[in-house]
Amino acid sequence: MATKKTISAGTGRRKTATARVNLVEGSGKWTVNGVELEKYIPSEALQVYLKQPVSIAGYDISSTDVVCFAKGGGVAGQAGAIRHGLARALVEANAEYRAALKAAGCMTRDARMKERKKPGQPGARKRFQFSKR
Repeated sequence: MATKKTISAGTGRRKTATARVNLVEGSGKWTVNGVELEKYIPSEALQVYLKQPVSIAGYDISSTDVVCFAKGGGVAGQAGAIRHGLARALVEANAEYRAALKAAGCMTRDARMKERKKPGQPGARKRFQFSKR
């Protein structure tokens, strides 16, 4: 069996989620962790969000399979990580896409993460009730 040729690859991150995105010669299939995209991420809004770099760049995805491996975080974090990795993979495939993707904010890593819990306190920002006596 002949192996499919990898066109480009990119790594994306958001919150605690990490995604490796590979663009492979194929027929336009999207898979995440070996499962179809529609089954892995059922939310249509998140599907549109993670496919945004393809529409912004104007890349013809019909002859390319998108193979993603996502781990960590939740569904929304993984969708953001896939979007970031996809944008990086597209830029690796064709450097002319970089300006449009950067202007749309696809190349920027969303670094917002959960704040750590502080010692001696019940949460990150919450404090125990003050008692004067």
